[in-house]
Amino acid sequence: NDFMSLIQINDNRPDDIKAIQWLAFASNAFNVMVPFYADIETTPDYLSNTTGDVSTDNFYWSSRMIAAMADASYKKSVLHIERYQEHVLSKGHEIINRYDDMIQNEADADKHLALKHEANLAVADMLKAATSDTLGKVLYELSNEMKNAYSRSDA
Repeated sequence: NDFMSLIQINDNRPDDIKAIQWLAFASNAFNVMVPFYADIETTPDYLSNTTGDVSTDNFYWSSRMIAAMADASYKKSVLHIERYQEHVLSKGHEIINRYDDMIQNEADADKHLALKHEANLAVADMLKAATSDTLGKVLYELSNEMKNAYSRSDA
């Protein structure tokens, strides 16, 4: 329930960009699927640098924090989660489509791999920014529900 992956095969594309792997790390209700070129040699740090130490420097822990906080503040956070999911999906498609065009217009096969790596980094950068933004919004919503929150009756 905290990792999901699917492979998308685009038959109308050349073989070296035919496969896109979509990944998500978190409780599936709060997951965001993100696309990456599948046949590459390295994975961007934001997705590959997960350790046992909780950190917002990687997608795994950020996704887990978003899911835990959004679950605890569901009514207020679900809007942020839905916007996050739609944003990452649409921007992910936009980036992959833009790089598909660049790769198909590039005759040098060695440059194809470099462009795919560049695309995956662009997706990871977009994902990191969107995830950080959503984490802040969900944290704000949950913070407003804290039991020791300020109240007028505290005066």
